[in-house]
Order: sequence, then C-alpha cells, then structure tokens
Amino acid sequence: MSFAFVFPGQGSQSVGMLQALAAADSSVRTTCDEASQVLGYDLWKLVSEGPEETLNATEQTQPAMLAAGVATWRVWRARGGALPALVAGHSLGEFTALVCAEALPFPAALDLVRFRGQAMQAAVPAGTGAMAAILGLEDEAVEAACREAARGAVVEAANFNSPGQVVIAGDKAAVERAIEAARTRGAKRAVRLPVSVPSHSSLMRGAAARLREKLAAIDLRAPRIRYVSAVDARPHERPEEIRELLVLQLSSPVRWTDTLRALAARDLAQIIECGPGKVLTGLNRRIERRPNLNFLALDDPASIEAALSATRRDSHA
Repeated sequence: MSFAFVFPGQGSQSVGMLQALAAADSSVRTTCDEASQVLGYDLWKLVSEGPEETLNATEQTQPAMLAAGVATWRVWRARGGALPALVAGHSLGEFTALVCAEALPFPAALDLVRFRGQAMQAAVPAGTGAMAAILGLEDEAVEAACREAARGAVVEAANFNSPGQVVIAGDKAAVERAIEAARTRGAKRAVRLPVSVPSHSSLMRGAAARLREKLAAIDLRAPRIRYVSAVDARPHERPEEIRELLVLQLSSPVRWTDTLRALAARDLAQIIECGPGKVLTGLNRRIERRPNLNFLALDDPASIEAALSATRRDSHA
C-alpha cells in the first residue's frame, strides 16, 4: 500500500525545532545554509537560538517552516525513504509540498514565502486584524456566527481544521463579536490566537494581488508527485492552475478536513507529517478514524526510522 506526505504551516514553529535531526544528519544544516544564502541572514541561528518573537514574525516564520520541511524531507530521502503517492500542505505547507514534489525550486520558494509574509503583514494595519479558534461547534454554526457578527466588517471562517475546530479571521472587533456569537450557539471554547494578520480572509486580497505579480516571474513545473491543494481538496498538476491556487489560497479558507478526507479516500496505509510540531497529525487523527490508516509525524531521527519501517513493511504486505 502507498502513503501520503503532508506539510505543516505557520504555528508549528518553535525555537530548537531542528536540533535533534541536525545532530543526526548534516544535511539539515546544509539546507539551512542554503536558505541563509537566499534570505541574507543566519537561519540556523534563528531557528536554534531565537529569539522566539523574531522567529514568530510572519516574514521569518514562513521561510523557517519551509526550510524545516524541506530539511526533514531530505533526511527522509537520504535514509532511503520512498516517494509518497500524494503530497498536500496546510497553508504555507503547500509551498513546501510543491518544493518536495519538484514543482517549485527551493531558492525561489524561500524568496516567495518571505515576500508572502511581508505582503500579509503589510495588508492590514498592525493591531486591527485578529484570528480565533472556535472549538466544539459545527462548521455551519461557526459560519452563521460570523455572518451575524460582521455588521459591515469582515469576519470569516479561515481554517476548517477538523470537525469541531474552525479558525475565524477578520477585523478585530468583528472577530470579538463572532466569538460571543459562537459561544451563544454552544461553542465549547473560543481561543484568541496570538497573531495580528487575519490569514485566509478576504482582508488578504491586496496581499494576494501582490503575490500574483511575484508568482508570474517564477518557474513552476508540473509536480513529480500527485499534489492535492487545500484550497479545494482536489489534485492539480497544471502549473498555471497551481499558480492561481497559490494566489487564491491567501484569501480563501484552508479546507483541511476535506483535504485529509480526499487523501484518506485513496486507500493509503499511512499519512505522514513532514516537519516540526505534529500539529497536523493531531488534526488528522480527529478527522479520519479508519482502523487501517496510520498517522505518523517526522520530527526526529527515531520517528523517521519508525516511519521508514512502517512504509517498507506495508509496501511488501
């Protein structure tokens, strides 16, 4: 049986996130050094030492998470890991998936996601945007709460992460109203996220327009591995189609629940998260409970060895 790789996005970063892998494989440092040449600063020092607030700034987080995912992928392949049947990514993770599928060159992707972060930060004045996670409420009820709370402002579902977990984004005051409207509808919890950029909302359309111009100059190729977009939970292979999806993605919700179900429908043995944090693995287990589908995460040498054993065993089953 085959397996899929999924790549995490912003929010999975942490200071020291590549230390264990780097201690076991020199290619991790090499990947960070490659990234540093493009970015103009020492990425390895940033991810190893912080400070945390610098790593968490959007324009630094995005290239750091891209490099971390690519470094983990390279260790997997160097250890003899097979190519997955499918790749997908959550938000920024889509760019990592496309690099690993050889549709997007790594240096160009680094420059692109740094620009993406800058454009997102510039799209909304600091302190005016917000995001919150709504827990324990059906998707339709969250969307209804957003409609009720908008009152001419913007508040929208931004991430459909798993059943009962939807992230909303928009103007700060409207997000606050939507939190109260969701609680009234029976939400178990509403958690304000420590971000000021309302990602995947219509407030990002200006940033998306700037990203379209940047993408026009980048050489995108057909993915070598089947790529499923979290914009529409469908496979895509035409470069122009993928280019447009990467633009649309910035102001459209991440449909992770649908995407994971689309992967799981392919009769896979494993869905493997490639990169730090294990956030997607937790979501994936809540979305799909098929007994013969295993969810693994690669973030240290031991987890890579376990995943190598599992995929080899199932390929010979």
